[in-house]
Amino acid sequence: MALFLFTQNILEGKPIDVFNHGHHKRDFTFVDDIAEGVVRACDRVAAPNTDWSGDDPDPATSSAPYRIYNIGNNAPVDLSRYIEVLEDCLGQEGRQEHAAAAAGRRAATPSRTSKTWCATSATSRRRPWKWASARFVDWYLEYYKTNAPQPTRGHQPRLSGPLR
Repeated sequence: MALFLFTQNILEGKPIDVFNHGHHKRDFTFVDDIAEGVVRACDRVAAPNTDWSGDDPDPATSSAPYRIYNIGNNAPVDLSRYIEVLEDCLGQEGRQEHAAAAAGRRAATPSRTSKTWCATSATSRRRPWKWASARFVDWYLEYYKTNAPQPTRGHQPRLSGPLR
């Protein structure tokens, strides 16, 4: 959601609200990676605990089984760096309005996915966030038919260095 709002605001010349002055990390995940995780999770139906009893319930199991999966990239990125890459992908700078951290917000929110990937036998590509950001910008510019400059190297931002 941040990627969409930041992209929209940069292109429209509106300010980007940057909390904690950009000094926090977030885990950004490409939508195709999330879809892959959901499909893989659907293939792993939770089984009931046949020994479960309402008279002596085990809170870790159930007669009505369910599983909760955390699907994400598990590679937190500094928000300020994320905005820089987005600006490079768009070919223009955004106007940032810095503010203190919002109440109750954590400084970092990594998605802890090791159990998910083990349970679903995933060998997910977990695409690099820079690549995914550039791909999103390509989609946004095409979908909304904007006149913003297109990235010059396809789906990769105009940056040097490794993608992760």
